Amino acid sequence: MPGETRAPTGFSATELLLAAAGSCSAWDVVEILRKRRADVHDLQVSVEADQDDDPPWTYRRVALHFRITGVGLKVPVLARVVRLSIVRYCSVITTIAGVAAIEATVELIDPDGKTSGRFPCELAIPASVAAADAAAVGVDEPAADED
Repeated sequence: MPGETRAPTGFSATELLLAAAGSCSAWDVVEILRKRRADVHDLQVSVEADQDDDPPWTYRRVALHFRITGVGLKVPVLARVVRLSIVRYCSVITTIAGVAAIEATVELIDPDGKTSGRFPCELAIPASVAAADAAAVGVDEPAADED
């Protein structure tokens, strides 16, 4: 009816962009951990973002938080896997990164529900580590930056 307003019934287009960033990166993280034969029980990704106040309301900051439950996992390894996803594999995030600052944190939950707390992921990859990243995916032994 004319003049009638309704509440939104689903995601807005910009919310879908954030959902795509979270799901794209989650997929990569799961695949990398699967190749590493990690014992992952659950993965949750939450995404928060800051937009400009004026049209076209461009995103300027996107923050992803990865909450991973599993056995025998280590925060430095998980942070490295998240970093690989964000800077190398997730096309949605690399597209957004052209205009928005990307941040990520990782939290490890053991099967008893004990949390490691949030740890920031370093997304700038030193050249010495970047060269080793490709070879390290799927390798059971930790890389030099995972100690």
